[in-house]
Amino acid sequence: MASTSRTRTGRGRGRGRGRGRGRGSGSSSLPPPPSTLPLIIEEFFIVVYEDPLVKKELPKKFVDYLDGKEPAKVYLRAADCGPRLWTVELLFDGQGRMYLDKGWEKFAIAHGVDFGCFVHFKYEGDDVLTVKVFDGTMCGRYYYSTTKIRR
Repeated sequence: MASTSRTRTGRGRGRGRGRGRGRGSGSSSLPPPPSTLPLIIEEFFIVVYEDPLVKKELPKKFVDYLDGKEPAKVYLRAADCGPRLWTVELLFDGQGRMYLDKGWEKFAIAHGVDFGCFVHFKYEGDDVLTVKVFDGTMCGRYYYSTTKIRR
């Protein structure tokens, strides 16, 4: 019995780890470190903790990504909700922060944005953001479809 427990604790631990065998030689297939990659922010989210109808601050990294080409407005398109674009003006506070302002309230009401919602944005370029709204249960909201649901 004693030899069995000695065998379990003494065998196999640390084998092949940290010894450099078969690893680290030749060229690496690992991607470059994040600090050397270009900053591309295509997606971000906002969690609605405050009044869902007032202006919403956009993430600092996204604002930095738009540096020098800050648009006066963006166009929001609800994912899976047809081609309609909602025009939303942007507000800049002069301290590097950007907010969804005029037009956000109408979009939020039409798409049921409420306390506890998780709002996902995907930047499509040309000042267009595709938006998905998830409710407090983290389930996506269903808005519109041209196909009928079969039961």
